[in-house]
Amino acid sequence: MLSDIKIAHSVFAMPFALLGGAMAAWPPPGSGLEPVAGQRLVWIAVLVVAAMVAARTAAMLSNRLLDRGIDARNPRTAGRPLAAGSASAAAYGWGLAVSAAAVVAIASVFWWAFSNPWPVMLSLPVLAWICAYGLFKRFSSLCHIWLGASLAISVPAAAVAVDPSAVASNASVWLLAGMVLCWVAGFDVIYALQDVEVDRAEGLHSMPARLGAAGAVAVSRSLHVAAVLLLLIVWTVDVRFGGVFLAGVCVVTTLLVIEHATLKSWGTSRMAVTFFTLNGIVACVLGAAGIADLVM
Repeated sequence: MLSDIKIAHSVFAMPFALLGGAMAAWPPPGSGLEPVAGQRLVWIAVLVVAAMVAARTAAMLSNRLLDRGIDARNPRTAGRPLAAGSASAAAYGWGLAVSAAAVVAIASVFWWAFSNPWPVMLSLPVLAWICAYGLFKRFSSLCHIWLGASLAISVPAAAVAVDPSAVASNASVWLLAGMVLCWVAGFDVIYALQDVEVDRAEGLHSMPARLGAAGAVAVSRSLHVAAVLLLLIVWTVDVRFGGVFLAGVCVVTTLLVIEHATLKSWGTSRMAVTFFTLNGIVACVLGAAGIADLVM
């Protein structure tokens, strides 16, 4: 089961969660909000990281449970423990229950320690959303958008954990979340190119299955262009972001161009580079650049 969780893939959302929390901790000048600093911020960051790992574990286990039959019939995924029968659905179900309970428990600490009830109030709706991806792709090709939104939630969720009042007045938090949505949906479309025939046979509504490879790649490129434009808007409208963040945007743009060039040259045979490595670097670069500008 542990090999199916892929904790390392938390790198896609974690830097953006930390950046969202930092945006709430260091509010824009003139907002009337006080910065959050010191030991309080350190403890909040630790709790956010723990909640993120638990939430992603719950989402992954839910997806594996929902897709175990489809995975067993897909040559690419037939070796996964649950699909291959080397792990039990009951074990995955218990893992899902424990992970979900951990999310609620961690969210409750914000109420107890920081008088902030919003994380625990929103924990169950968020869990329901992020665990539903495996169902949604059975009904609509917008499933990639659903997955993008699942990771994008991390930005406002972390901001709410730091200071709920900072979210409504901070448009940059929502613009950054929109960027994450477009970026994740774009690379999920690329990832789905591996399973076009299986998706069609199973009646799944992925973009590649519906539009074909060429149409899906065009959608992915459009989503990534939108992601870059949203980053530029964040840099333009938020005075807290300067040269470091802009340099990060330039690096991210270059990496996305390389991602699509790699896809064009080698198709899905370099998925480890196209999907995992490049997008992991995108998240880390942008998260680090944004936090560096906020701190400075």
